[in-house]
Amino acid sequence: LQLSAYYTVCHTLTQTSSHQVLICRNYKGDVDMSEIDHFFTLLMQQEEEGLLCPVMSHGNVHFLWIKHSNLYLVATTNKNSNASLVYSFLYKLVEVFTEYFKELEEESIQDNFVVVYELLDELMDFGFPQTTDSKILQEYITQQGNKLEVAKTKVPTTVTNAVSWRSEGIRYKKNEVFIDVIESINVLVNANGSVMSSDIVGSIKLKTMLSGMPELRLGLNDRMLFALTGRDKGKTVTMEDVKFHQCVRLSRFESDRTISFIPPDGESELMSYRINTHVKPLIWIESVIEKFSHSRVEIMVKGGKELLMRAHFCLPSVENHETEGRPPITVKFEIPYFTVSGIQVRYMKIIEKSGYQALPWVRYITQSGDYQLRTNT
Repeated sequence: LQLSAYYTVCHTLTQTSSHQVLICRNYKGDVDMSEIDHFFTLLMQQEEEGLLCPVMSHGNVHFLWIKHSNLYLVATTNKNSNASLVYSFLYKLVEVFTEYFKELEEESIQDNFVVVYELLDELMDFGFPQTTDSKILQEYITQQGNKLEVAKTKVPTTVTNAVSWRSEGIRYKKNEVFIDVIESINVLVNANGSVMSSDIVGSIKLKTMLSGMPELRLGLNDRMLFALTGRDKGKTVTMEDVKFHQCVRLSRFESDRTISFIPPDGESELMSYRINTHVKPLIWIESVIEKFSHSRVEIMVKGGKELLMRAHFCLPSVENHETEGRPPITVKFEIPYFTVSGIQVRYMKIIEKSGYQALPWVRYITQSGDYQLRTNT
């Protein structure tokens, strides 16, 4: 991630209750530090009006902000910066701080001022993001309790290495890579049983325990790949909105749909995708709501295989002459060894110059996303 050269950032962590500045870092010095006071005023005005905006301006200074827990993270600029890049960096800050402190909130900032300042100095320099991978940062900014230790004064090789997301010299006795294909189903079903909207959101996650600097090649039953190679046998899927980890060689994927990469060590999300297709409800639920009096309501919910839940409520006597709305039924589930879309890992090739043998393991999981079934009103 590289922001425009005109991008000026002053990261400010503030309390949501008293709006007090906790910590601030001005990278270019062309925005006055006192400008943050105008952000608080604008924020309170918009909160009162119920019209919060992610970008606020005072004069020629613009405030781009996000809220996390009891904190506001604010970036200030006096230029026409690329807002999407600014927000990407702010969310990356949250991710890095959470990796270090487990929970990002007011207390964790107050207890770790030194670490926060060190991280801000490494994450960005003069308005340009530098090292934003928490695993690489932890190699030379280590934390014990509330204190900071610098392991070595020299800059780690990963900072200047072409493969900045992976360290050199990694060794494992047993070389393995675990692949999780996880799909979440979003379904909205009306009271008549018709599917009003549905899609599948998927991700491929890796847990890599490989020595050296291996190159991995992942093959899926991608419809476009089969079309390019002239094969059309078997079930294929069409993926949309595909997003890759930075390790994937995008030019290779665009040319021949090969997913080729040097993986980060440990856990990472290799890619995410969306499949816009009609999905039949995997789990069907019927509900019957009966009112016996002003103080008694009985709800019966019936699922597949005649699983039945009956709830009886004795309530204070309250009469409402208006028609009561009935919220939809939300279903949570997880199905192992199954994907709705039919996506498959066809192969995983592991190439490393030492020639060791490595074992790839694949697991498929389908789970509920926004899965709702409406009831009769």
